[in-house]
Amino acid sequence: GIEVPDGGPSIEIKPYAITDLTTNRTTVPEVSNAFGGDVGLDLKYNVTQNLVTDLTVNTDFAQVEADEQQVNLTRFSLFFPEKREFFLENQGLFGFGGGRTGPFGNGNAPVLFYSRRIGLQDGREVPMQLGGRLTGRIGRFSLGVMNVQTGDEPVTGTRATNFSVVRLKRDLLRRSSIGMIFTGRSVSTQGTGSSETYGLDGTFSFYDNLNINTYWAQTSTPGSRGDDVSYRAQLDYSGDRYGVELEHLIVGDDFNPEVGFLRRDDFERSFGSFRFSPRPQSIAAIRKLSWEGRFDYFANRAGVVETRLAQGMFGIEFENSDQFNVEYTQSYEFLEKPFEIASDVTIPVGGYSFQDVQTSFEFGRQRRVSGRLSAQHGGFYSGTKTSVEFGVGGGGFRGGSRLELTPRLSVEPGLSLNWIDLAESRFTTQLVTARTTYTVTPLMFVSALLQGNASNNSLGANIRFRWEYQPGSELFVVYNEQRDTLTPRFPELENRAFIIKVNRLFRF
Repeated sequence: GIEVPDGGPSIEIKPYAITDLTTNRTTVPEVSNAFGGDVGLDLKYNVTQNLVTDLTVNTDFAQVEADEQQVNLTRFSLFFPEKREFFLENQGLFGFGGGRTGPFGNGNAPVLFYSRRIGLQDGREVPMQLGGRLTGRIGRFSLGVMNVQTGDEPVTGTRATNFSVVRLKRDLLRRSSIGMIFTGRSVSTQGTGSSETYGLDGTFSFYDNLNINTYWAQTSTPGSRGDDVSYRAQLDYSGDRYGVELEHLIVGDDFNPEVGFLRRDDFERSFGSFRFSPRPQSIAAIRKLSWEGRFDYFANRAGVVETRLAQGMFGIEFENSDQFNVEYTQSYEFLEKPFEIASDVTIPVGGYSFQDVQTSFEFGRQRRVSGRLSAQHGGFYSGTKTSVEFGVGGGGFRGGSRLELTPRLSVEPGLSLNWIDLAESRFTTQLVTARTTYTVTPLMFVSALLQGNASNNSLGANIRFRWEYQPGSELFVVYNEQRDTLTPRFPELENRAFIIKVNRLFRF
């Protein structure tokens, strides 16, 4: 599972709610009517004008909002973004390898430092005892150093572990750079001993639109020796009228960045895309037209084709910022082992060819109601899939939907419906989310995130009150609740948490 740091069952301890990636169900640690308190400390010191050090002791993340749940109909892990303030600050400095993210960007490239690996083991919270970070610039160099010590977790038998990351980049020319990264954990999850990852990368920008991104990385994990290297070369030309992207990416079977995120391993990927986007002068309502073709090819290191995607897209960008897109995709997926796509539904080993069409309309951000509405229908493994989504993107990521009721009150709705009809079985997935925010004053707000997921029969609520009672000092009141919708009449309460957190900023 991946942590969702949205609070837990006590007063200012270090609670989490946990999202299990298999069931997509969010729970908090099993505690009954527990009360408690704790004290933490955060220090910030400017070493120089451009170099800052941070220290955190007995770290608490009770005030952080819960994650939006996601629907996963793939055989790969989902990526949840970081939300904890300590790890968010200067987060971009630890980025590695360059390029874009997303299903046709570098979403399949390894993330060598994924901060959410710290503080969680086997779906349970691991206490974060002490952390330090040094970030900033020294001349033409960008530097990021982080070290975090976590404690024992008796239920899973997790031992105290030290996590470390070092990132160094040097600027070249006007917009280019080369760099290195090191990540390590003192106790490997794969055996006795430690685990380390080493990487070198380069980002080279020419003119205004031409970028070349490269990296090479290697991991050292107990019991995994041999094919433990990953490397990538990508060319991206993103002009206004034309766009071209070419990429070759390799991830070895033994490549295992234990402080990172790896969506899939043991593959060689070749990707290419070409885009033509004219701006018609004769049609006043249209700002830009786009035609794009993409081809994505995955083979494992033994040469067996695992995934092949060919896609054509046509899009219209209107002068009022609305956008319309239609996409046609031909897919091939080879399953080397059975794939459990839902509870009691398993797709057998074999090769599957299918195709689908997706249309979407995105309302401009200036509208009172904004967001992306999409519909998809076509083949899916041994059968068909029909999907309707609003306010979420591919893979379940929120797409920025917003309904502005008043200047102070807004709602961000999300909807994902999937009807799956396979030779093996039929099933549906239903995910409904709504984030409501009321801004009382510029220094005070109340927000509520409600989520209902029929796939795991859960109903969750995360309500937060934040008041910055003086600059840099805050009061948080957080309420979390999880219910089981399978029970008759009213959904049964599974867990509940009420958290009060106060922080006070001292300047010296």
